[in-house]
Amino acid sequence: MTGTTTGRIPLWPVFLPLAATAVLIVKHFGLLQTSSLPGLLICAAALAGAVFAAVHHAEILALKLGEPFGSILLAVAVTIIEVALIVSILSTDTPGSTTVARDTVYATLMIVLNGVVGLCLISGGWRHREQAFRIEGAAAALAVLGTLATLALVLPNFTRAVHGPYYAPVQLAVIGVASLALYVVFVFVQTVRHRDYFVGMPPIASATHAVPSGMVASLSLVLLLLSLIAVILLAKAISKPIESLILSAGLPQGFLGVVIAGLVLLPEGIASVRAALANQLQNSINLALGSAIASIGLTIPIVSIASLVRDDPLVLGVSPEDMILLLLTLFVGGLTLGTGRTTVLQGAVHLVIFCIFLLLSAVP
Repeated sequence: MTGTTTGRIPLWPVFLPLAATAVLIVKHFGLLQTSSLPGLLICAAALAGAVFAAVHHAEILALKLGEPFGSILLAVAVTIIEVALIVSILSTDTPGSTTVARDTVYATLMIVLNGVVGLCLISGGWRHREQAFRIEGAAAALAVLGTLATLALVLPNFTRAVHGPYYAPVQLAVIGVASLALYVVFVFVQTVRHRDYFVGMPPIASATHAVPSGMVASLSLVLLLLSLIAVILLAKAISKPIESLILSAGLPQGFLGVVIAGLVLLPEGIASVRAALANQLQNSINLALGSAIASIGLTIPIVSIASLVRDDPLVLGVSPEDMILLLLTLFVGGLTLGTGRTTVLQGAVHLVIFCIFLLLSAVP
């Protein structure tokens, strides 16, 4: 988080979210079409600007709130808006809408646990050789994440009440409540009961990082939410031309979920890598694992309610090859986070798994 101004907010993090909002307004009134190359490029540029602005404001709030509250804020904000996007797609009858929740959650897990974590370990390990973190917090987070991922994406393939990859309505309701309850307990432990497990050394707020004023933090909160909303809406706006490009390239329709998940996770990914480069790997792990846990712990209960209200089956179980890759990710993640110290080797392993995930997403 080096380079963050705490006494005041520079002009660019204020201007970029407003510019992205202006682009969305212009598009809403039909004055900008993403079907044309200039319109698509403008939306893409606005999306990139909103991402960098979101990272800047998230860092300011992390300085104000301290860890792990800053990481939780960004993870929950992105997840809530992502859930809104999923529910809006579920409410339509477009082809593939019944699998969007599963595809998005699975893609989010693989991108975060392999792509983001791999980049953090490689970049941080390359600059600092070896980095340390609190093993107690990482082990607790991975235990919660492994449980949620197995209940949401693996177990539906093996239940007998209905033929997978679905849960029966009563099963879906119980799994949704259990996922939300486990997420709430995790946040309680992370922020209250055992907060010291998730605070690295040295902490974010130190002599070299002044705590921002209340006015600066409040403005950053508003601009962060505005930036995140812009990221989601712009990602949705360019999803159609990207989908056309994907289909014209002969890629499966499910690859669109990977692209959208990657766009949505850009703010968290950049913030995590910057923290690792600043030798604050604990913050990177908090953000990465926290966002993955929030993705399941908040998404599954909400989409379960939407599915039960609409009386539509909700596809949750992943394919056999995706199941193997998910279990491999959790196994390797346990080894990576089981020592409290990391090098570039662990990062390379995670990036290899991420590349295989991209390969299987493009060529199932």
